[in-house]
Amino acid sequence: MVRVSGGPVTARRGTASAGLLLVAAAAAWAWVVTRRGGMPAMPGTMGLGLLPFLAVWTLMMAAMMLPATAPVAALYARTLPAHRASHMVVFTVAYLLVWAAAGLPAYALAAGLGRVAHLPVAAGTAVAAVVFAVSGVYQLTPLKDRCLARCRSPIGLMLRYGSCPGPSRDLRAGAHHGAFCLGCCWSLMVLLAAFGVMNLWAMVALAAVITTERLAPGGHAVARAVGLASIALAVAVFWIPGLAPGLTGGGMTGM
Repeated sequence: MVRVSGGPVTARRGTASAGLLLVAAAAAWAWVVTRRGGMPAMPGTMGLGLLPFLAVWTLMMAAMMLPATAPVAALYARTLPAHRASHMVVFTVAYLLVWAAAGLPAYALAAGLGRVAHLPVAAGTAVAAVVFAVSGVYQLTPLKDRCLARCRSPIGLMLRYGSCPGPSRDLRAGAHHGAFCLGCCWSLMVLLAAFGVMNLWAMVALAAVITTERLAPGGHAVARAVGLASIALAVAVFWIPGLAPGLTGGGMTGM
């Protein structure tokens, strides 16, 4: 069984690892803000092909997900026999590869829904209501609760991989944690289809929700509140189509 010690050396190791992820997240946010400021607002895939879209998507996920993952990285680093940055690099890369793979269905969804923005507003509004409803309902399901519980309390991850030998340990741990994060947060990422894939303010708001769900004492209550709010948006969007600028075509802002 792995031991997570609390000595000063392991504490510094965990702090350094968390710092590594936060620096990576800050760099990703800087890239997103810079690129977002230099490109027009566009629905769907933003006019990108598959590979460029996957690159942009992965950087967006790094910006939004890594801050909430930093405490897990700190805990994982404390199980390592020695502080080696390479371990955390592999862990982080494996984690992001899960989200990069999720970019494939995200691209297909964005490509399909991008056409909706050019249809009459009523069609986009109906699709937006479905997107909000699907996201909201999933937020209230037991599967969401289970995945969120694993993200909030990852000690099982440490126990599972703490004694694994060989270089695959970090790869498997990162991918395993990434899979639970995907199961926890995909419903929130779907909302980007309604708000606009690179709507900066939507990204900031969703990143704040993800971090609060994962780290705040009342994270499960926050998840349910967000689910109810999303269901409310599914109704409200029929009266205010601008709530879903990425699908109604109107109000595609430069945010």
